[in-house]
Amino acid sequence: MIENIDKNLNLITEIDRLKKELDVTIVAHYYQKDEIYNIADITGDSLELAKRTAETTSKFIIFCGVAFMGESVKVLNPEKRVLMPKMACCSMAQMINGEYFDRSLKILENNGIQKSDIFPITYINSSAEIKGRVGEMGGTVCTSSNADRIISHGLKSGKKILFLPDRCLGQNIANKMNLKSSVVSIFNLEEKTDIYKNSDIICYDGFCSVHQLFSIDDINFYRKKYKNIKIAVHPECDPEIVNSADFVGSTSQLIKYVNSLPLEIPVAVGTEYNLVNRMREKNIYVLSATKPQCPTMNETTLLDLYRTLKSIELNEPFYEVQVDKESSKWAKIALERMLEL
Repeated sequence: MIENIDKNLNLITEIDRLKKELDVTIVAHYYQKDEIYNIADITGDSLELAKRTAETTSKFIIFCGVAFMGESVKVLNPEKRVLMPKMACCSMAQMINGEYFDRSLKILENNGIQKSDIFPITYINSSAEIKGRVGEMGGTVCTSSNADRIISHGLKSGKKILFLPDRCLGQNIANKMNLKSSVVSIFNLEEKTDIYKNSDIICYDGFCSVHQLFSIDDINFYRKKYKNIKIAVHPECDPEIVNSADFVGSTSQLIKYVNSLPLEIPVAVGTEYNLVNRMREKNIYVLSATKPQCPTMNETTLLDLYRTLKSIELNEPFYEVQVDKESSKWAKIALERMLEL
């Protein structure tokens, strides 16, 4: 077992040694701390990482991120062993489980919308269990960059879209596409309303805690201070923020947009702090009075990474991602439907 670690151990040197000696690939999400991000073999957003790991030949994938991402990697790469230095949780993904999914369907049924009349779409920021439930119902997964295309595909079925679990992304896409949306709360089982029947997209009441930190006051502050500033935000932000921004895009789209701007043009970005901090060297600001840092994404440390590598060296790997066969089967189908589109 890995026990007393030498406090004077040079972790980066040891990690580099173990990387060379072991059959591993280290993968890190954009939101990870710089110390983890800089030492990774592959970096990117959640879907990009899941796809790029499929191209590796390594037996072990060490995934530095949050649980739903590690699950997606495992679902798409079932033959690989996926380990996580920290089994960190995404607060948004934790807001829905199988029971809450069923409650949402029950509420809609009570309001005249049958399960057979629903086309479910889950944001990739959800567990393998939820991806599996959606896949089994004939639905699919989406990302923030392709949500409008996936929703357009779903609407061709003539059914209502049940969008999980991020209400903000669902509402923002509805606004962008001039569609009617509503939000269903799992705590209102006896609710009677016509709002769902009159909606094109019914959104589950989940959200990203980090992207809720940005306010109109923050936007007004920066617009007053810098007359030519650009405001760029992620579509997980509240619709009020999205409607007031100059640019709205996924993580990869935000990076591309910011780097396309001349350096003399200032830009304030509404997304996770670590990503904003490394986008460019000057004239970039975090769109918040507080530090919008994802607490669970920042749990992983160099010591955690070292311990994970050492566990493989000792043939005692731990924190291995496991997905039950049924969820894995249908989650893979839901992910593959998205990739096909």
